[in-house]
Amino acid sequence: MHLETFETSVAMSARGFLDGQLLIAMPGMPDSRFTRTVIYVCAHSPEGAMGLVINQPAPNIEFPSLLEQLEIIPAESGIRLPERAERFKVLKGGPVETGRGFVLHSSDFYIDKSTLPIDDGICLTATVDILRAIAAGEGPRDAILALGYAGWGAGQLETEINENGWLHCEPDPELVFDTGFETKYERALRKIGIDPAMLSSEAGHA
Repeated sequence: MHLETFETSVAMSARGFLDGQLLIAMPGMPDSRFTRTVIYVCAHSPEGAMGLVINQPAPNIEFPSLLEQLEIIPAESGIRLPERAERFKVLKGGPVETGRGFVLHSSDFYIDKSTLPIDDGICLTATVDILRAIAAGEGPRDAILALGYAGWGAGQLETEINENGWLHCEPDPELVFDTGFETKYERALRKIGIDPAMLSSEAGHA
């Protein structure tokens, strides 16, 4: 896979209605790419929305190999990464621009003019400098790396929510950053008081 150098992501300005919220796909989601997904909304405005899927690991892509591809560490160097970086997982952030990387992370790390604060305790950085910091053991306490993103045009996300495509709720850092990807969907539903076994495509909105 060809990976572009990380660069500042989508221009995001005024805080939107669902900024910092989680989207939870309903069982009747017509787009199979988003079946059972949980998405962290990074920006939402009248012009559209952008978010990152946080519960789908990218197949066959390990973080150390990605660092080698980006020439952050030498290929086959045997360099011992910090324990936190060794556990770092690469996710499928969405179907748009899958060669670009976005790091969602805790607010204890900040790069001037590159890091975008989204909500209390959660930021987004899309430059390669954050990967260098993580590889050196100097990065954020909590982080996920997503390749690609989910995007909606003006009014599209609102329409999908009104058509029962998504539920939404407040996030919490544990749900966003932990590596229990196989249970995040059920845990997100339970966070808003919904038993996954009882949920149908005809359910109402959160």
